[in-house]
Order: sequence, then structure tokens, then C-alpha cells
Amino acid sequence: MVSVSRRSLLALGAALPLLGRLDWALAAPPPTDTETVLLNYNESPYGPSPAAREAMQRGIATAGRYPYKHMYALAGLFAQQQGIAQDRVAVFSGSMAALRYAVLAFTSEVRGLVMATPSYEVPRQAAESHKAPVREVDLNREHAHDIPAMLAADPSAGMLYVCNPNNPTGTLTPTDAIRQALANKPDGSVLVVDEAYIDFADAPSVVSWVKDHDDLLVLRTFSKIYGMAGARLGLAIGHPALLERLAVFGGDNVPAGTSLLGGLASLEDSTLLAQRKALNARLRDETVTWLKARGFACTASHSNCFMIDVKQPAERVVEALGAHGVKIGRVWTRWPQWVRVTVGSKEEMARFRQVFAAQVARV
Repeated sequence: MVSVSRRSLLALGAALPLLGRLDWALAAPPPTDTETVLLNYNESPYGPSPAAREAMQRGIATAGRYPYKHMYALAGLFAQQQGIAQDRVAVFSGSMAALRYAVLAFTSEVRGLVMATPSYEVPRQAAESHKAPVREVDLNREHAHDIPAMLAADPSAGMLYVCNPNNPTGTLTPTDAIRQALANKPDGSVLVVDEAYIDFADAPSVVSWVKDHDDLLVLRTFSKIYGMAGARLGLAIGHPALLERLAVFGGDNVPAGTSLLGGLASLEDSTLLAQRKALNARLRDETVTWLKARGFACTASHSNCFMIDVKQPAERVVEALGAHGVKIGRVWTRWPQWVRVTVGSKEEMARFRQVFAAQVARV
């Protein structure tokens, strides 16, 4: 099998033309009263930006070729924007795939996984699939990762997982706490920081830290703020030796040029992130304020989701709202009276409030 270097393919990717952009807000029509509102999977209600959609359509013509050219162009552009070396960025079919591979690579039957609860459950599932022990540590009073408790949970852990902002709570763990985790984790372990939602927050990313730490892996995705959940496109950022350990389990599996060109167009759009971040924050905070005024506690979210204490078994609320065309969820075992809600469009959040007000008192 012929080996092709990233650096050589980056030169090819650099030849791609810059893509224009249109008004991203036109990406999704408002729902009608008969449509189901989907606030259950942390998807974007807006989908890919118009520029990304145009690029993805052009990408269909490239489907007859392997996607290496566009893979390395995407990795190179992200690296350039972040001020890191291009060989520290790898492209995957969604960050979920990279996360699963990380668990398989860095944990074993004798070197376990330490993570928070409630948090994204995929690492736990991956660890259990190959009999690695899992230590789940409750979030602290601020609903952030309890880093001291996580460090004490398993002295022989192979991997510590920090989702920041956290899914499902949307809450932030301070940068100093993440730095503490990196400095004091078990010898030989890897810290994995999942930044799937970082673009919604004002907190700094830790991507630049990979320049100085060979035991840090950072994950990014195009599924959230870029609205490309169905396109399955994500990045793993870390020392080349860490990325090689992930590649053993799978690589070069991104859906051809459609997803990759959409990702490139998204990164090239200089205004998309700020627009979507501001709109998400406004709609999220409006809804949380509305809920609090009616006596419902919510997590202090910095993401495109938040959790509500519905003061009763949350599964009942999920079922009641779902029966009236509003899908929310999920419910985590340790927080049985809390439910996660994704931030949708203006019309979707209005529909959520209407149905919530009418149904929650009845269940």
C-alpha cells in the first residue's frame, strides 16, 4: 500500500478556491403547528451554512475519488487557524468515532476510564465494550467536572475524559481545573478534552496546549455550531504519536468530498460562528429565564443545550411533550428529575414553551 504524507496532500488542498457565503439564517424554515420540533439530539436547527451547502453539492462530483486531498486540506486549514502544526490534526468521520478509538487505545482491563456523571455516555460504553473499568464521578456543586475527585478516583487510569462545555448540562469546567487535571493525572494516562460545544462558549479552547503536551488529546466536531451532524465530520488534535494510536482502529473514513468541502467552507466563513453563537445564547437565555420565572431550576449552560429540574420523574415530561410534537431528552440515571433540552430556532423554542406550560403541570 502506498503511503501518502499529509504535508504533500496539504499542498494540493491549498489550491482549493475560497468559497463565498450567503445569509446563513435562511438555512431552515420555521416549523408549522403540525411538525415535530426536535430538541432532543443537540443538533443545529439551521443545518450547514449556505456556503457549506453549495460546497457539499459540488463535492458530489468528487465522490469517485478517495478523499485524501480534501482531508489534508481541512486538517491544514484548521491547524493554520489554531497556530499549531498540521501533523497534530487528524480527520475522522465525526468526533464520536475518534472518542471511541481513544477509549480503545488508552484504556484496558487494568487501566480504566475516569469521567464525570452526568456526561456524554459514549466513552463509558466504549470502555465497557472491552472490559475496561469505569469510574464515574459526580459533577460538583457548580455542575462542573470535579477534577480533584476524578484524579483520586483511579490511580491507574489510562484515560481521563472531560467534556467542556459538558453534555448534557452545558456547564463549563474552568481552564485552571483542566490544567490541574493535565498536571496531576496518573502517570502514562491521557487526558481527552471533548470540545464539541466550545464554539458556543466564551471560554478559551485548550487546542494550543497540544504544542507542549504529548499526553493531551482534544476533540472537535462540525456537528454542532456548523450544523453538519448528518455529515459526520470531526477532528482529533494531539501529538502525532497519539493520533497514530487512534488510526489503528480506523481512519480515512470520511464521506468523500461532500462532508470535507462543507467543513472547509465552514472554517473559511469568518462571520458564521459569531452569528450562530449570539443567536443560540439569546434563545437559550430567554428560555431559561422563562423557566426560572415559573419555578424551574436550570443548569448554567454555555452550550446549545441545558437541563431542567422538572420536579418529577423526567421521563413523564419527555413522553408528555413528545405526544404533543415536541421531542426533548434524554434523562440521565443519576439525575432522574432533570431533562436535557436542545436550543432550537426562535419558532421552535416558542413552541417548546407553549407545550411545556400546557403539559408539565398535568403529568
